[in-house]
Amino acid sequence: MAEADLDVVIRQLARQLHTGLMTRAKERRDRFNGLAAKAKGKETGERFKMLAKATMEQATAAAKRLQMSADNVADSYARSMRLAASTPVAVKEKTVKEKPAKEKPAKAMAKKAKKAK
Repeated sequence: MAEADLDVVIRQLARQLHTGLMTRAKERRDRFNGLAAKAKGKETGERFKMLAKATMEQATAAAKRLQMSADNVADSYARSMRLAASTPVAVKEKTVKEKPAKEKPAKAMAKKAKKAK
């Protein structure tokens, strides 16, 4: 996994979270349905059934948002890496201050040579 692209890792983590979220939601739905079956009153049973249904609806919506966010992040990362790979690297040029510093000793040597003659 050390050489895996980060966008693939993001998608895998989102898949794991999605699976865990839906598993927990189904467990809670089953619990509410069990309570509805054990309920003594009709109204109480209906309330638990509605809670079970609402739990699944909310969990499904949350899972979709989670998946959408992960896909957006993974796509954005992949796009930025492609852009970074296609952008040429700028080569650092010598600054103006560096050139005169190198030329001054040469000029000084030429002046000394003229004076010596």
